[in-house]
Amino acid sequence: MSAVAPETFLDAMSSLVSGVAAVTAADRSGAPCGLLVSSLCSYSAAPPSVMLAVDQRARSYASLLAAQEFAVHLLHSGQGEIASVFAGRSEHKFAGQDWSWDGPVPRLEGALVYLRCVRAKVVEHGDHAILVGNVADCDVGPGEPLVYFRRALDWRLTAP
Repeated sequence: MSAVAPETFLDAMSSLVSGVAAVTAADRSGAPCGLLVSSLCSYSAAPPSVMLAVDQRARSYASLLAAQEFAVHLLHSGQGEIASVFAGRSEHKFAGQDWSWDGPVPRLEGALVYLRCVRAKVVEHGDHAILVGNVADCDVGPGEPLVYFRRALDWRLTAP
């Protein structure tokens, strides 16, 4: 095992700027579920695909990994409140949200980028799983992205 303390590693990774995305799917009962991720990147251009890491402790973990399709919503700078809701452990994350069904996935309105994805691969590692999804639909809107930097959600790259 590594000699690096988990706290030291987390401090180091807090200096990595990342986008913030609400990831949504239908759970096994057909109800909408979702969570917030900051470990997300493009994976391939052919086929267009994304890769994201999902914490096994997340309430939506099992449902998201079991879903054949899921949606990734890159949030814009004015959606910090949505990010906070999807980062939490509430069972009612969609209450008060402007959303609709896009086929089998819940779609949050107003995201900077919307990607409807078909699950291509899941790899479990440590306390997370890596989920790869092929992009079936993509919409890009105007605005600045919401980013996560030094444990803060913002759109400016300044230290809190």
